[in-house]
Amino acid sequence: MERVTISMSDTFADELAAFMAQHHYENRSEAVRDLARLGLERARMDSAANGHCLATLTYCFNHHTRTLASRLTDKHHAHHDLHVASMHIHLDHENCLEVAILRGAASAVRDFAKDVIAERGVTHGQVSFVPVSVENGVHSHGERGPPHRHAHVHPKP
Repeated sequence: MERVTISMSDTFADELAAFMAQHHYENRSEAVRDLARLGLERARMDSAANGHCLATLTYCFNHHTRTLASRLTDKHHAHHDLHVASMHIHLDHENCLEVAILRGAASAVRDFAKDVIAERGVTHGQVSFVPVSVENGVHSHGERGPPHRHAHVHPKP
């Protein structure tokens, strides 16, 4: 195992200690490793051009913004091939939260998410990627029917 020494400000060290306490880390090394893994995974997905992914796109918007609801609906319909499911929540009399679960090429998901988040009237937006491998195969489910073909999506470790 390789050792790496880092320097950090007192403020950053305090934030790291609070994070460790909140997430029940017993030592700084494991906390920093997990944070580094998360950062590296995010950087890999942000720069990946062709990999497949699962993703959640979460955004808030004011539904009174002129034509926003129909513009968002049009964007989602234009990219129906990426959609697995979505949930719409009314937060108050003006604001809504939507969560869309997406699956497909990371580059297409990333472009779609950027397009939605950039819409006038969308106030907050974030996309979270899960890298996956896709396995196409023929199999049966026991006595529930004849063999059939479909894709299985497996999260990458």
